[in-house]
Amino acid sequence: MAGGTKRQKDMRKALRQAFPRVPMHDAEAILAVALSGHLRHLPASIAVWQAGTTHIRHELTDYDALLDDGYDRDAARFFVIDDMNEILSEWGSQIRLDPHDP
Repeated sequence: MAGGTKRQKDMRKALRQAFPRVPMHDAEAILAVALSGHLRHLPASIAVWQAGTTHIRHELTDYDALLDDGYDRDAARFFVIDDMNEILSEWGSQIRLDPHDP
């Protein structure tokens, strides 16, 4: 996995910096999203961060279940932010999400 385009190499480097202890199966899913076309206009670090936090929210928390139960997006995000921050910590991220940020 050392080869690839410059963009792919930049993404792998950004992933290691943002989430140094991310499990391999999560890293692969995050990279796939970060490399997708809708994020191509973003710098690697921002694309990886967006893909990573989206992956955590949808795959590793109850966010979608809360939406299904009728909570709006903002309320559902508020209720999963502590879980997301715990995962970010486990993955070695230095950044945490603030429940008061939009």
